[in-house]
Amino acid sequence: MKTRLICAALAASAAYCVPAFAQSNDTLERLGSFRTTGTTEFITVDQNSESADAIRSTLERIELPDGFSIDLYALVPDARHMAVGPQGIVVFVGTRKTEVWAVTDRDKNRVADEVKNFAPSLAKAIPNGPCFSPEGVLFIAEQNRVLQYPAAEFFYESPDVVAVPVIADGELVPEEEVSYNHTARVCDIGPDGKLYVSLGQPYNVPPAEKMDLYNEQGIGGIIRVNQDGSDREVYTHGVRNSVGQDFHPESGELWFTDNQVDGMGDDIPPGEINRQTEAGQNFGFPWYGGGSIRTNEYKDAEIPADVVMPVVEMQAHAADLGMMFYSGNQFPDEYKNGIFSAQHGSWNRTEPVGARVMFTPVDAEGNVGETVPFAEGWLDENGEYLGRPVDVAQLRDGSILVSDDLAGAIYRISYEAPQAQ
Repeated sequence: MKTRLICAALAASAAYCVPAFAQSNDTLERLGSFRTTGTTEFITVDQNSESADAIRSTLERIELPDGFSIDLYALVPDARHMAVGPQGIVVFVGTRKTEVWAVTDRDKNRVADEVKNFAPSLAKAIPNGPCFSPEGVLFIAEQNRVLQYPAAEFFYESPDVVAVPVIADGELVPEEEVSYNHTARVCDIGPDGKLYVSLGQPYNVPPAEKMDLYNEQGIGGIIRVNQDGSDREVYTHGVRNSVGQDFHPESGELWFTDNQVDGMGDDIPPGEINRQTEAGQNFGFPWYGGGSIRTNEYKDAEIPADVVMPVVEMQAHAADLGMMFYSGNQFPDEYKNGIFSAQHGSWNRTEPVGARVMFTPVDAEGNVGETVPFAEGWLDENGEYLGRPVDVAQLRDGSILVSDDLAGAIYRISYEAPQAQ
């Protein structure tokens, strides 16, 4: 088994190294028994540093529709996917590193007062994907496990929190398939009360000999389990790397983004937003690299007859990540039940694109309108990224948050109707 080593220097000439999974499992046992670990310190993030002013300066260039404004909500290092607590007390923010951040607006002025690491006594590996159940149980999908944290909005004030394995370390994907590529998981609780977890596959295009294993495990798809981890099934097939999902507020159907194959050119294949209407559907990868563009590796292979094509094709290589359906009451009616999605920006396109928040109108039957830019300006005229949006989440007041892992920040976008002239 692969191990990540946590080394504590005991003397100038020696170090004692404990495998991270062993340390983590021992800590889980203590936390599960409501016993302390001895951890007393948090990492806190200074919200008044010079970088805050620099980020506010960048936000002055962000273009939004009339009536909308964007402000710095919090400085959050490596901010990725977000989960807003059902009680509205705290926002949990995942990273592709080792921390999950707890972001609290204590005085409710819509700016965070405190950012500190969550559950510091417990080692984590790429805890990218937090999500909440309606009952207030926090789930965090890591590189190769899923943990649940009951009553996280209450326990987060302590370094020690209740943590329970849902999918144990090493069991989300087989250890031999653990990769540094496409390991940022996301999760959601569906209307059926089950937990949905995306499993990006590690290749640009996987070799044919891997496909049976991947189809069996749900790698390159989305799996569904009960909240205790039982009854695992592959809910979604034919996905390259989905890092954004949500359920339609009216139909309860799962919708998700997918990132297309690299190396086929600047303008193909397109990114995707997909709509799933029943369990087990196949969305075309690796036969299609995005949209209807065939991959070179599978161009002569027979395409499954039941492939479902995307409902929205996005600009190629804009890197569509987090998405959410808007259900709030603050924004104008035309945004109700529509999709806000974050484009992280291209990494290998000759002319960069993306780094913006998009909006796609969706009606009660799931029909989509034209996708348009909603917030843009993080990519400047020189092709330099000033920020890279990752995820979108909704606060209880109907405003939305946008995370940015380049700037290490979360922004808040709010609406106030323009005054009549």
